[in-house]
Amino acid sequence: MSTSSTVLFDLDGTLADTALDLCHTMNVLLERHGRARIPDTLVRPMVGAGARKIMERGFEATGAPVEEAFLDQVFEEFLEYYGNHIADHTVLFPGVRVQLEALTARGVRLGVCTNKPEHLTHQLLQTLAIADFFPVVIGGDTLAVRKPDPLHLTEAVARLGGTLEGAVMVGDSAPDINAARAASIPSVCVTFGYTDIPAADLGADHLIDHYDRLPEALKSARPDHF
Repeated sequence: MSTSSTVLFDLDGTLADTALDLCHTMNVLLERHGRARIPDTLVRPMVGAGARKIMERGFEATGAPVEEAFLDQVFEEFLEYYGNHIADHTVLFPGVRVQLEALTARGVRLGVCTNKPEHLTHQLLQTLAIADFFPVVIGGDTLAVRKPDPLHLTEAVARLGGTLEGAVMVGDSAPDINAARAASIPSVCVTFGYTDIPAADLGADHLIDHYDRLPEALKSARPDHF
């Protein structure tokens, strides 16, 4: 194990199944503003592009699109309500905690790179009792850029004291995979996340359908580091 071995994780759809809480928040706000609720089975594909995009898609699906200024207002309402219900139904995906414990025990540097606002990211990591695994968290508002900009990842690696040559990105959607590609970091894509593009079509270096497969994928991605 190299001392510069580093794994970066996306959060929503990668480490944690947050869809039900995001969907519930969207439906609460749709009803608040006179729109119909959307069944969870139809909402889930809307998740994955951030809260503002979720609300934009929700209003488009229940009537006429709304103005940008109104979306700004609803976005703030979304963050407030979601922050109070951030893990009513959210759980870690199977095998996540086992792999985080194993990587930490081997001295791997771990970070979170998510487009979720940073304060909500810290709140969710604390609620799920995995915050201690991640000394570095880069949220969607931590920097002037967000994924798919590669700086989102390279800054995390730098703050962890790692190297790009020893880093791997684990995600579930195009912003994760494209950011990794732009940063010249190999990527692992989970197949159970939130993406409107099939995971197999995202161009990730490795696909896994369970976290039990993560060690094998990391070894294949960076044989000199894992």
